[in-house]
Amino acid sequence: MTGVPAAWIAGMRLRELKATYATTSIPFKFLNKNPFKSIYFAVQSMAAELSTAALVLLHCHGYEPSIAYIIVGLEAKFVKKATGRTFFTCEGGHLVKDAVDHCLTTGEPAVVSLKTIGKMADGTVVSEFVFSWSLKQRSKVS
Repeated sequence: MTGVPAAWIAGMRLRELKATYATTSIPFKFLNKNPFKSIYFAVQSMAAELSTAALVLLHCHGYEPSIAYIIVGLEAKFVKKATGRTFFTCEGGHLVKDAVDHCLTTGEPAVVSLKTIGKMADGTVVSEFVFSWSLKQRSKVS
């Protein structure tokens, strides 16, 4: 989290990272809440994004030349008030792997859309996000 100080201050954590899924969490605390007594939408967005970014970083790591990645789209849906620690889980690791494989085999860029769902500890869904990532292998250095 040292690269994103706001995430550290907010208390965001990467809870679990596997090849197929990633889970992050964000607490409900004074610094994260809005006037409506729930977790501010931008704080939820930050934790949601990390659950997709962790998978992108994991699957793009170690290639030479490296793979560039950037968010090119975002959709969000807020279902209920987030009034407790919220966990975001993205189960799109296989989609990222397929997009990376496409980049490596064809040399063409790929866009992958990753859905992550935010739930409180009791299982209540509070928000859903879809982040679209563009992946492209960098040019080979001669």
